[in-house]
Amino acid sequence: MAIVNLYIDGFNLYYGALKRTPYKWLDLAKLAQSLLPSDSIQELHYFTARVSSRAYNPTAAHDQGLYIRALKTLPNINIKYGQFTAHSVPMYLSNVDPPQKVWVEKTEEKGSDVNLASHLLRDAYGKRFEVAVIVTNDSDLAEPVRIVAQDLGLPVGLLNPHQFHSRELRQYATFIKRIRQGDLAACQFPITLTDRKGTFAKPSGW
Repeated sequence: MAIVNLYIDGFNLYYGALKRTPYKWLDLAKLAQSLLPSDSIQELHYFTARVSSRAYNPTAAHDQGLYIRALKTLPNINIKYGQFTAHSVPMYLSNVDPPQKVWVEKTEEKGSDVNLASHLLRDAYGKRFEVAVIVTNDSDLAEPVRIVAQDLGLPVGLLNPHQFHSRELRQYATFIKRIRQGDLAACQFPITLTDRKGTFAKPSGW
């Protein structure tokens, strides 16, 4: 039984496996134990950013707030925030002649991959785990995975929320498992939860 720290790229998980599914109310501790049944999950590190509600998704901030509140009921989770930005950029419409430029709203999440890499390396150098497991398919994390696996000699596993594995990550990871819809369905929080503030429920749109 290995002592495992889990490092979760929240946006990569959401866009890779949760968006447009009924499984957004995901219990990360239950998912980790389900996919790593022989290991002891010591810590969960969740990296995300606070989103803003938009006209096309007016409940986004409220829904995310409820989910973060649900995650905080887990005893071994640490949540680290990056930044969520939105700004207008000019772009050309495709297959239009003559070319036509329009302004579109571009949203970006910044900081989560840097935060994840920093905490992973800090914990690896501090020998705070026996195995690191990362929930992502972001090839930007290939170098910190390489450092931990090759330079420090510590196993690094990947739980991939996407359909295909990143080639860059695959060459350094000790093992890879894909997160499938059945895994998500089996690892949901109860519809209602209770914390120090009281009882709250899964967002109605989820």
